[in-house]
Amino acid sequence: MSTFDIQDVKRTVAAAATAMTGLEQELNAADAKLGDGDTGGMLARVIGALDSASMPEGGDVGAGFSAYAKAAAMATGSSLGTLLATALMTFARETKGRTEVPVAELGNLLAKARDAMMARGGASLGDKTILDALDAVATAITGIESSEEARSKAVAASREALDAFRQKPNKVGRARMFADATIGMDDPGMLAFARLCAAVAGPSGE
Repeated sequence: MSTFDIQDVKRTVAAAATAMTGLEQELNAADAKLGDGDTGGMLARVIGALDSASMPEGGDVGAGFSAYAKAAAMATGSSLGTLLATALMTFARETKGRTEVPVAELGNLLAKARDAMMARGGASLGDKTILDALDAVATAITGIESSEEARSKAVAASREALDAFRQKPNKVGRARMFADATIGMDDPGMLAFARLCAAVAGPSGE
């Protein structure tokens, strides 16, 4: 059974930070069609803060996620950034005191993060937000024990969710004001999630 530790998490964050150098403008452009045009810049700032965060000694995965959550909260005041901090705090609570976590638990961890984000932000599944992408990945990897298989399924599920929701209207946030005009457009949060899934998965997930 595959597991992950805080070093694996740090490598994932570093890969995401590297990926944002190429994704920032694409995400800003997608957001400019529906909102303030700053999703890419915000995510680059938040993920950069995570990558620079100091990790506590001892290898406690939960403590590491807690440090990331604090870094995310300090780096942004945006709604999406707040939701990311909420997800990280959920991960911290669920992995507290553990130096290794089975990959098979990832789906359940993501599902709990999804629920916490829904409670915090007020959006629902089907509203065409990052929550829909997160839900798709959580479902796809639940019970998967192999790291390679989990990465592959996560990438596929995030892409499929992006494709499926492209033809639906945004129902929350500033984008909801555009109603049916958002049909055919990617939600910036969902697009970011799909792009970052592929970036951190590496060759086995592409």
